[in-house]
Amino acid sequence: MTNWYTITDVDALDTPALVIYPDRVRQNIDRLLAYVDDVSRLRPHVKTHKSPDASRLLLDAGIRKFKCATIAEAEMLAEAGAPDVLLAYQPVGAKQQRLIALIRAYPDTRFACLIDNLGTAEQLAERATDAGLSIPVYLDLNVGMNRTGILADDRAATLYQQLATLSGIQPVGLHAYDGHLRDTDLSVRAARCDAAFAPVAQLREQLRALGFDPIIVAGGSPTFPIHAQRPDVECSPGTFIYWDKGYGTTLPEQPFEPAALVVGRVISLPTPTTLCIDIGHKSVAAEGELAQRLTFLNAPDLRATGQSEEHLTVDAGDDHSYRIGDVLYGLPHHICPTVALFDRARTIEQGHLSGTWKTTARDRVLTV
Repeated sequence: MTNWYTITDVDALDTPALVIYPDRVRQNIDRLLAYVDDVSRLRPHVKTHKSPDASRLLLDAGIRKFKCATIAEAEMLAEAGAPDVLLAYQPVGAKQQRLIALIRAYPDTRFACLIDNLGTAEQLAERATDAGLSIPVYLDLNVGMNRTGILADDRAATLYQQLATLSGIQPVGLHAYDGHLRDTDLSVRAARCDAAFAPVAQLREQLRALGFDPIIVAGGSPTFPIHAQRPDVECSPGTFIYWDKGYGTTLPEQPFEPAALVVGRVISLPTPTTLCIDIGHKSVAAEGELAQRLTFLNAPDLRATGQSEEHLTVDAGDDHSYRIGDVLYGLPHHICPTVALFDRARTIEQGHLSGTWKTTARDRVLTV
């Protein structure tokens, strides 16, 4: 019996290679849509795929709002035809000028960004005013991740009001990313998510009393099912589109399935129990411990023993039957930074190599 991931013409595939299964991508998008009553509440993050081809599948599904982390990702989305793009990053220094150039280059796309302090807001407002623009901004809130943003308290309400007085920018909403909440038990995760979100909801009511009507963009993949039940929150998961071993293990309640793999080959048998595979640091995300780089779907018992830039050594045990040239299908533990290591992916349809998807936004700069 052939497994879903088997490539029948794999001899034509050089390795290591990132491969994408578009039919599974479409299934994951359909599963995403099933979580919400209104597609307008979806604002998926494109950091995982960085691809115009994947973006167009999301657009074909009726999704019109997107989130991204870099100017290049924002430009990739605009080029693909996305009408509404939130740069979920506070532009500082030259990035402000690049954002302004992007807005000018793609007038059919509405771009917004994050702000968490008055000084940066004033700088951006001045530059936008000089360019004859008014840029929508979201107040970035720190709900416990302690990475960016400010606490959702009276100081945040004051800052939101101050932003509204500046020419060149326009506060339109609140951004609350809670990526630190990854409890495998959904009930525990939901309780922690609700507690972190409560000050955000309170801040919105405070701002509404002052005459504002802020949009809330909240969460990522771990808290997506929780925020999806809030009728007035935009949700922004990203990993759902390709999925990976890490979230598949941590978030068992979510129905998404792997749609991207790293394919490698055994290239050497240096000892009777050791295999060397052509998947090094430069081919799979290496930020985790060695045992959490990837799992081989057709060889799950292989145990990683070492990795360098272009090589991965694994223990295959005594009397194994592996040979040089054997093909291994690796499911990455963390797909997002893995995708960014490849400038393109080969697509697999009905078991065959079918085309190529460019990882366009892995580049830091496209045209602006």
